[in-house]
Amino acid sequence: MNGELEARIARIEARLAIQQLPPRYAVAVDSRNLDDLVALFAPDVDCGRWGKGRDALKAFYEPTLQGLYRSHHQICGHVVDLIDEDHARGTTYCRAEHEDGDRWYVMAICYFDEYQRYDGEWCFKRRAEQHWFSADEAERPNDGDSFQRWPRYSGPRYQPKLPQGWPSWTAFWERAGKEAVKAVSRKP
Repeated sequence: MNGELEARIARIEARLAIQQLPPRYAVAVDSRNLDDLVALFAPDVDCGRWGKGRDALKAFYEPTLQGLYRSHHQICGHVVDLIDEDHARGTTYCRAEHEDGDRWYVMAICYFDEYQRYDGEWCFKRRAEQHWFSADEAERPNDGDSFQRWPRYSGPRYQPKLPQGWPSWTAFWERAGKEAVKAVSRKP
């Protein structure tokens, strides 16, 4: 019984530590505190063409954040699934707002996160951002030709992958049929 209790407490502590990562990320991004931001990630974080490690991550974030004067990331929900005592994955909902010149853009984001514990501390191993839309705050997301309405991010790489990216969503609307989709959406 004592071993079971210790294991339950360890899982609770892991979830609590992991649940601090997304809001700490939001605060670090919005305050432009790059040291705090990169410290949330694993020491060997893979940053693609920027390289590996926290210095590479900082090299990615610095010019990205210099292009946006203000931002505001609101964490709206967080699901954590523990895999083992050192690995977990999660899904984080976020509403992000960004000042870009004289425009103010709103994004509905979902981060698909992988977490790993290093030296007793939980970190992001990987964050994959997908979103439903981006639009100027004065526009409706479904006005125009695309749900990606932020000109800075207009290429195919930045097109929204949600909600169609969820197999369950696609299957739901396939069962409902095209007429049901037309009844509730201007842009299926």
